[in-house]
Parts: sequence; structure tokens; C-alpha cells
Amino acid sequence: MSTYRLRTTALDEEGCAAVHAATVEILEKTGVEVQHDGALELLAGAGAQVDGTRVRMPAALVDDALAAAPRSITLTSRGDTADLELTAGPVYYGTGSDCLVCLGPHTRDRRQVSLDDVEQMAAVQEHLPNIDFVMSMAHPHELPAAFAPAAQFAAMLRGTSKPVIMVPELAADIDLFQEMAAACGSASSWAIYAMPTPPLVHGEHSAARLIRCAELGVPMVYASATLQGATGPASRAGQVVQTNAEMLSGLVISELAVPGAPFVYGVAQGSMNPRTAHVVYCAPETMAVQQASADLARFYGLPTFGYGGCSDSLALDEQWAFEAGMTLVTAAQAGVTLLHDIGYVASGTASSYESMVVLDELVGWVKAYLDGITVDAVALAVNEIDAVGPGGSHLARKYTRQHMRDYIAPHLISQDQYDAWQARGGDTLLERGAQKTRDLREAPRAYALGDDAAATLDALVEKARAGLDA
Repeated sequence: MSTYRLRTTALDEEGCAAVHAATVEILEKTGVEVQHDGALELLAGAGAQVDGTRVRMPAALVDDALAAAPRSITLTSRGDTADLELTAGPVYYGTGSDCLVCLGPHTRDRRQVSLDDVEQMAAVQEHLPNIDFVMSMAHPHELPAAFAPAAQFAAMLRGTSKPVIMVPELAADIDLFQEMAAACGSASSWAIYAMPTPPLVHGEHSAARLIRCAELGVPMVYASATLQGATGPASRAGQVVQTNAEMLSGLVISELAVPGAPFVYGVAQGSMNPRTAHVVYCAPETMAVQQASADLARFYGLPTFGYGGCSDSLALDEQWAFEAGMTLVTAAQAGVTLLHDIGYVASGTASSYESMVVLDELVGWVKAYLDGITVDAVALAVNEIDAVGPGGSHLARKYTRQHMRDYIAPHLISQDQYDAWQARGGDTLLERGAQKTRDLREAPRAYALGDDAAATLDALVEKARAGLDA
């Protein structure tokens, strides 16, 4: 039996090798800035050329880091949902982090998010069958910046049993979050998301998080924030090279801290509208670079982190639907391992309950599409075609009943005839999504922490608050 799954590529093996060679040249000749004393000591001890905070890395150091990095990372569920095996193969789907506002289904429905939104959005995601991992989708405006990450993480743990990805600002937060996750069922149920500062700078906090994650065995999702033509080259290939230099030098720090430290390669970069200087998520150039970077990470055998299912639109409108669909399909076809930002609107500044719910169904469509075609004796259906013969019907056949069960049955995407749709009220996709969102928010929670875990989590949050006040 052979299964032919749908996958696109931008770089073949020869192209990946050329990008790698250019990256090694940058790391050896130009180097990177590393603004962390402990990381500088590790690098100097391993044979890197360290001049103040500028570090030039020999090719052998990069080779050793790539050899040490694990090819498979497990993120465990704390409930009945599936564990995630992160490799260079499967695609998992999840939301995004830290939006400042929330959009509703109507044009003027726009408000600041709160801590309650973090937990409510996590609880809604627990209901969504095609969302595999959860991010906060909201940055609580009412909390002090230093305390918000602890409160956010706790709210996510209360709302969902699915694996979570969090963005702690400080390395010290990682120990607290590890304790929280363990108290709620599994210390291996989460990963952190951090970034270097482009171009080619590993700041103090980013390097500290790389090292502390390695020491604790927490998967590090490291992702560039380069803007084409601003903090990165304007050419697509140049963007891939610079991003690769940031990722591989981050990997070197991680693997020097603890060989075998779990590391996820970030393939998503941004671009800038040259007329307005506005950061855009959904430009075709951005998605093309993400595709090439995903090919490169697969060349290395590393799991990846990218984005799709999002929009630059400021409202849930036709542009939102178009961009969310296009970016979801292109990122999924690229084979991004952790495909995040599903439900993002307004170039990553806004989240939306309704967008999450509608996109969950679209993820189901994409999953079915990417399943491709299985070719074996049963699927080729030679005997079935022969049994029905010319002019016959497959409608009442056992073969049809068996195989039609594999077809998706959408709930929000309309496949009705006009009269049936009109009799139902002639509602739109967004109207159906808004109603389903209301139903999910009013439904009983699909997951709840046990009393002991909830009490321990509350105590840890209060400990973090007390530390802030001390």
C-alpha cells in the first residue's frame, strides 16, 4: 500500500545545501551578537571566536549542534486529547499568543482582552476537534506586565488539557511554569516560544531562556521576527539565509547548554508594507519564505513552528476569509509541524472567538485535503467497478457505505441546496460561526482541573504575585 500525501516545496536538496553553505559563511565571517555571559562562556569553551559580545561560529560547531538536536519531541496531553509527536513529518494546528484586542463577528465589535478571555478561549479550544495545541490568544490589559505571564499560563491550564505553548518573558518564569504544568498533570505538556532580535542578535533574555529550557528539558520553540527589507534582506533567499543563521546559532547555544535539548525551528518571518511600514502577516512573499524555511528545516530533520489561518484584515470580512484560508493551506502544504496563529486577525494584534471556531472547521477541510490518495487493491476498486458495470449505480453498495464514512461532514460550511438554505434563514458562514461560538461558550466545560490541582495552581499564582509585590 502507498499513500500519496500532498506536500509543496520551494527548495530541493541542492537549494537547501546552498542556503546552508551561505549560512555557515555568515556565522563564520559575520557572526552574531550574544548578550549573555553564560552563553558567551559556553561558546568560547566550545571553540567559537568570541570578541566582546560578537561570536563567530565555525562550521563544526553548527554540525555538532545539528547532530545533537533530537528529531522527535513529545508534548503530552493532560487529559483525553492526543499527545503530539513533533517530527519533521506531521502537521499540528493551534492558535496564537498575546493579542491586545478581541474582535467579534460585527465590524465594530472590538474591545480590550482580559485574563478571563485567556481561560475562556482555552476552554473553547478544548471543544474544537481540529485544534491540537493551545496558545493564550490574549494579553490581559488589566495585569502588571511582570505578573501577566504567570496568570496567563495558569488560566490556560484551567481551560484546556491540550498541550500548550507559552511566551514567558524571563528565564525565571520557566521554572514556575514547569511546576505549574507538573501540578496540573504533566511537566511535559508545554513548550515555550521565544525569539532572537533581528538582525542576528541573541539578547540577554532570549539566550537565558535558551539555556534554562535546555537545563529543564522544556522544548524551545525559537522563531525569528525578521522583516523583509527592514531587519532582513529584501530578497527571499537572503531572508532564508539570515533566519537560518539566527536559528542555527540559537540551536548551538541550546545544545551546548545540554546536548539533546529539545529545539523546534521557527520558519515564520514577517514582511513590511513599504508604503506604510506596517507589519503584515499574509503577504505572498512571507508565505513563500516560510515554505523555503520549512524545506530547510526538513533538510536538517528538525520539527518546525510556523503560522497560517490568520489575516491582516481589521474585521471578520471577505479579506479575513480569503487570507485565513490561503495561509492555512499554504502553511499546511509546506509541512509546518506546529502551525499556529489560527484565529489571528489584524496582523496578529487581535484575536477572535468566532475566527477560531470557523477556522477549526477549515482545518478539518485542510486535513482531509492533505490526506491525499491511498493506492492499494481495495482503494483502486477494480472489483467494485466491475461489479457495478457500465450504466450501474454505486449508491446502494456496501463499498460506498464503508468508504463514505471517510468523508468529512461539515457543520459550518454550507453544502445545502438553495431552498433548504433559505428555509433555514439564509444565514452566512460568519453568522453560523457566531452561533456556534455562543453555544460553545455557554456549554459545560469539556475539561476541568481536579480540586487538588486547582488549589496547587492557585497557590503558585499567589506565590508569583507575592514575589512581584515583595
